[in-house]
Amino acid sequence: MSHPSITLIAGPTASGKSRLALETAARTGAVIVNADSQQLYADLRVLSARPSEADEAQAEHRLYGVADAAEAWSVGRWSRAVLPVLAELAQAGRPALLVGGTGLYFTALTKGLADIPNIPLEARDAAGAAFDAEGETAFRRRLAERDPQAEARIESGDRQRLTRAMAVAEHTGRALSDWTADTTPLLAPGSWTGMVVEPDRAALYAHCDLRVGQMVEQGALEEVRALVARDLSPNLPATKAVGVREFAAHLAGETTLDQAIDATRQATRNYAKRQLTWFRNQTPGWARI
Repeated sequence: MSHPSITLIAGPTASGKSRLALETAARTGAVIVNADSQQLYADLRVLSARPSEADEAQAEHRLYGVADAAEAWSVGRWSRAVLPVLAELAQAGRPALLVGGTGLYFTALTKGLADIPNIPLEARDAAGAAFDAEGETAFRRRLAERDPQAEARIESGDRQRLTRAMAVAEHTGRALSDWTADTTPLLAPGSWTGMVVEPDRAALYAHCDLRVGQMVEQGALEEVRALVARDLSPNLPATKAVGVREFAAHLAGETTLDQAIDATRQATRNYAKRQLTWFRNQTPGWARI
């Protein structure tokens, strides 16, 4: 095969990834495959800016709106769903465009995810207490004995990652670096090419603001009303989607619509900023658009 048949298109919300994917699919006959944790949910078509029915009529889309809001899809569950889709497309000789803003999905595809056992809260609290009691220098010296690679890799002042590395080493008896070294990427090296849609920050924020207004026109309030009526756990991924809490507060009479829109715009900009930072740090070798 002369060129990779799998293209990864990553980037923050409202950056134009879906439009780029549609244009590419029209040119190449590729199938667009969802790599966005919010666009999995059938209940969040408007709020997650899922491709419209018109978009879906232009090119084949897979794994969009396949989950119910009562389900908690993890990166592992998405991985198990996406692999058969990619295998099927490869067998049919069709290129795939994996599109989304969920960084961990792209990590699973290109680097793999470590199968680290769950670390109980007590072990994490104990590591945090030790860090606070000993101070960073002494704590690092101890961590260097348990996990020299993690100690060397983690920047100074990063209490969260230092204590996590220690908690994993103490609880499992094995260094976090050893756990992560065992990972296998879902995609074979050389089988894919990656690009990040990275607009100018001011333009991106302006587009985030514009999109929230469009969502209200397209039925965001009705979507949130239907979700709230289901009385689902607030810990489910779908109920944590940007805009759900903000518009639910308005529907409950706690805020005006303008306040809800402003709060959603702010939350959307914050989310886009985190995504920009993540892709800048985690995909330095990918092409930028």
